[in-house]
Amino acid sequence: MAKKKQVEEKEVYIESEPMYQPITETIETNYMPYVVSVMVSRAIPEIDGFKPSHRKLLYTMYKMGLMTGHRTKSANIVGETMKLNPHGDASIYETMVRLTRGNESLLHPFVDSKGSFGKQYSRDMAFAASRYTEAKLDPFCAEIFSGIDKNAVEMMDNYDSTMKEPRLLPTTFPNVLVSPNLGIAVGLASSICSFNLVEICDATIAILKSSRVDTDRLMEIVKAPDFSGGGYVVYEPDQIRKIYETGKGSLKLRAKYKYDAKANCIEILEIPYSTSIEAILKEISDMFKAGKLKEVTDFRDEIDLSGFKLTIDLKKGTDPEALMQKLFKFTPLEDSFACNFNVLIDSVPRQMGIKEILVEWIRFRIGCLTREFTYELTKKNDKLHLLLGLSKILLDIDKAIKIVKETEKDEMVVPNLMTGFGIDKEQAEYIADIKLRHLNREYIMNRLEDIEKLKGEIAELKALLEDEIKMKSYIIKQLNEIKKKYGKPRKTEIIQSTDIAKFTKEDLIEDFACSLFLTKEGYLKKITQQSLRGNSEQKFKEGDSLLDECEARNKDDLIFFTNKAQIYFAKVSDFELSKASELGEYVPKVLKFDDDEKPIFMKLNPEYKEDQNIIFFFENGKAVRVPMSEYATQGARKKLKKAYSDASPIVKIIYETSDDYILILNSDSKAILIRPSLIPIKTTRSSIGTTIFAMNLKKKQVITEVLEDYSERFPDAYSRYRKIKIPAVGVLLSEKDITTKQIKIEPKKGRK
Repeated sequence: MAKKKQVEEKEVYIESEPMYQPITETIETNYMPYVVSVMVSRAIPEIDGFKPSHRKLLYTMYKMGLMTGHRTKSANIVGETMKLNPHGDASIYETMVRLTRGNESLLHPFVDSKGSFGKQYSRDMAFAASRYTEAKLDPFCAEIFSGIDKNAVEMMDNYDSTMKEPRLLPTTFPNVLVSPNLGIAVGLASSICSFNLVEICDATIAILKSSRVDTDRLMEIVKAPDFSGGGYVVYEPDQIRKIYETGKGSLKLRAKYKYDAKANCIEILEIPYSTSIEAILKEISDMFKAGKLKEVTDFRDEIDLSGFKLTIDLKKGTDPEALMQKLFKFTPLEDSFACNFNVLIDSVPRQMGIKEILVEWIRFRIGCLTREFTYELTKKNDKLHLLLGLSKILLDIDKAIKIVKETEKDEMVVPNLMTGFGIDKEQAEYIADIKLRHLNREYIMNRLEDIEKLKGEIAELKALLEDEIKMKSYIIKQLNEIKKKYGKPRKTEIIQSTDIAKFTKEDLIEDFACSLFLTKEGYLKKITQQSLRGNSEQKFKEGDSLLDECEARNKDDLIFFTNKAQIYFAKVSDFELSKASELGEYVPKVLKFDDDEKPIFMKLNPEYKEDQNIIFFFENGKAVRVPMSEYATQGARKKLKKAYSDASPIVKIIYETSDDYILILNSDSKAILIRPSLIPIKTTRSSIGTTIFAMNLKKKQVITEVLEDYSERFPDAYSRYRKIKIPAVGVLLSEKDITTKQIKIEPKKGRK
């Protein structure tokens, strides 16, 4: 670009090279620090089970003295937390809401709350403003702050370096697997489900005792995830194993319900942790409006002070179990929880299975205890050092008093005591600060007894610090105490996937009798018996006429053969109900036919057996029988190509039900009457054969009609046109039959 510079009142343009920055440099210098910041400082939990926002809030409450005493207004807590967390009062308060007992998000809440804090199972049930609610730390928090004042964890500066905050919290149990945690960073997400505290403690103890604990053993101890919302977890061993080993997988969760026979209603009492009552009600409402829940008369939210309840009123005679299976299939009453155990280990995100997480937590916990015990050892050594100095004046208390008494200047008391008893400065300071009333033998003897006690404690601490086995035994003891004090029964019960009834979309389809009418132009009408009784006169599009009709049920299967030698598979339920006065639905549109493709034959509930055949008649005089077994398909196939040969135009398709005679007419008014059994069977769908002429044709002759029901139009057909073998030469129609043929009486419906 050009730069403008003024020299001696003249404008001069100085050319400069454009500034470019390689994209790789931009990503490295600008984008990557942002990515790391989001992962480390916001979204991904660390081995203590907390994100920075949780940690800052809880530590602020701890420093406010809220482990004991009365609750304080939430607004006070939010204000104090802003000294550590500068992201705004709203986000801080929302963080606190999720940690409260009132919100019911956690199996073991960290905040004892008073007031309305919303509910985890409702997205619309808003929490009250922070000025109205009160909170303090739950007694359970004693386990996450244990040793924090004894240098158990590293402290760091807050965002403006005005105060210190812990880098991690020294949790005495694997909180990372006990408290659920969800977080989305840049290109990375974490989704950790909660587990039962007792089961996780037992698993940790097992690993502490033996590092050879495998996945099978873990699955015996930790039965399955446990959620605060209760309900059921569908136990699928392969999925559970995958989650335990890799930290990635998906769980199915189900609602818990009971049937009230007296009121004829279903009461949903617990729902999956991953959904909300609003989402469930929306799906039920949509199904109800679409007419897919005809067993239900009403449904409503009945949440009150006693807890969660969703009530569904049933019609008389409804099977509640069958209805619940349908609701599990089509609503979030059965939902999934996607697990992705990403945890920050030394500020590096790692996806880990349960054992790996517990091993890392054990390493973290040993580190916390090492720091804590080292701190205590230093303190006890310092105290022992002072008491050892005190023990030296026991030999001559009067001498100590005399030294203090005869010292003229205050600053010389400590040096004179050091000289008189051979003690160091710290010991002399301690002795000099003893009150006069304590200079009695009883006080001094008690302090001397403390020396022996301190020596024992110091030896014990040294043994713990020097022996990893003893350190692990100490952790095991703590975990057993935590289990006993805070352990709770499972809230989420376990049901085996093999015990669950299978439910398909077909179970949602209502079954009823109906009549089907297919036209030559490809329109299909599905009409109920009641509607037909009201009006049976069929309306057709101009130039269109009836091709076929049959009686059916809404759950029946249908196949359509088309003029493009293809088969389309469908259900009667795929078509909407219509009336006789309507045109019906256009089959090519509903089943997505190819361009210029029309149905020419319809079959209801075909049997794909070797002894069931379908017969094709072509314009060139050939015919072929193909077993229906050739059209059997795997899975829910919707379309089958090359259903029959396209070498010659198709004239007629007949589903063989008997060996009754069939009349074949050609363009020169000749006919033959043959049995279907004369036509050879070919096991290749698209085969037209080389010798299977049904009727011998001369040049330019073609087959024009094939009739199953011919007796009314051609009463003398059996005696005049019958053939006992094929190929056969056609017999010229009688004058009466030629006249009948020219009148073109509409044939009756084909047999199905």
